[in-house]
Amino acid sequence: MSKLNIRPLVPDSTLRSIREDEEIRRRGEAEQRHCIRTSDMEGQFQDGKEEVIQAWYMDDSEEDQRLPHHREPKEFIPLNKLSELGILSWRLNADDWENDENLKKIREARGYSYMDICDVCPEKLPNYEAKIKNFFEEHLHTDEEIRYSLEGSGYFDVRDQNDQWIRVAVKKGGMIVLPAGMYHRFTLDTDNYIKAMRLFVGEPVWTPYNRPHDHLPARKEYVEKIINRGGNQAVEAR
Repeated sequence: MSKLNIRPLVPDSTLRSIREDEEIRRRGEAEQRHCIRTSDMEGQFQDGKEEVIQAWYMDDSEEDQRLPHHREPKEFIPLNKLSELGILSWRLNADDWENDENLKKIREARGYSYMDICDVCPEKLPNYEAKIKNFFEEHLHTDEEIRYSLEGSGYFDVRDQNDQWIRVAVKKGGMIVLPAGMYHRFTLDTDNYIKAMRLFVGEPVWTPYNRPHDHLPARKEYVEKIINRGGNQAVEAR
């Protein structure tokens, strides 16, 4: 007896729609799991963080960018203020970073698949003066900027909700994540040295967009999530 060639009663277009809906659902569940893992990381590895990361409002002086630039009197900022701006930060063991399980957990949760290490100092960075000048131009990126100080120290300057400069000092053991779309700049301090780990999701893109670039989608998203809503919004790795 020959086999009957039975065709499905459901039209092909309906089957495609079902498959598309299933793919959307699957992606949504994966993103939700990622957000949960990311949220869990925000409160981890905080012990002693104030010893390696500090923040304060800057003065308007045109003196050497490598100086602290405190206001008078000094206006230090609690680190939870940085969280309100979408900045993540941790204290890790820089002396044993290659075997650090906490670093591995952060990389897995945030999807940081790429890593390299960069020495920023006059002796090791080609075209040092030109690059330091470029780093200090106010700019944004369309992806996160992730830096982990393995040795030395430096300053990350960021804008608050009122467009005032906050100086974030990061020392050995401090790890900081600046969200996509945030205007910022970087400089060394007077020690003129930092050995920093750079992390990235996928293939790295280091393109800076000097201010103003308010039309970029990353900037619009940052303004909507953080500035217009008063901060304290979870920012996904991207």
